[in-house]
Amino acid sequence: MCHYCGCRDMPLLRDYIAEHERSINFGGEAVRAIDRGDFASARHSLDAMARELATHWQGDENGLFRVMARDELYAEHIAPLIVEHRELAHLLSTVDLTTTEGRQAIRDAVSDLYEHISKEEDGLFPASLTALDGDEWDAAIEAWQEAHPDRRMIAG
Repeated sequence: MCHYCGCRDMPLLRDYIAEHERSINFGGEAVRAIDRGDFASARHSLDAMARELATHWQGDENGLFRVMARDELYAEHIAPLIVEHRELAHLLSTVDLTTTEGRQAIRDAVSDLYEHISKEEDGLFPASLTALDGDEWDAAIEAWQEAHPDRRMIAG
């Protein structure tokens, strides 16, 4: 992850990055539990990951993604990310950890999530710094707040 463009100083982006980190942590906990054969703990971590990602994706898609997708250049990069959100949500809600295939699917999904996050943090987030105007930032922040009614943005 870069630290050069300043996007980590933006409250909205800082919160998205924190959500990414929590999601990856839950995924890592799940994989380690799978490796120990503790499928109940793995399921617990995957459920926590799914909850974290559900609000994250709602804020992402209804806010930052929506305003950035008004530009065709960004829209073509955002559409596949939304597909990846749906695929991971489906996997997290349906995976059978008692099967070898299910356990491998989770390992693969957690690994793939790193690449997905990189597309956002190393691509869209820095681009948003120059692409969005004040009204668009307001709309993106409002969508995050609607997705997280019980949270406040991380103080700078």
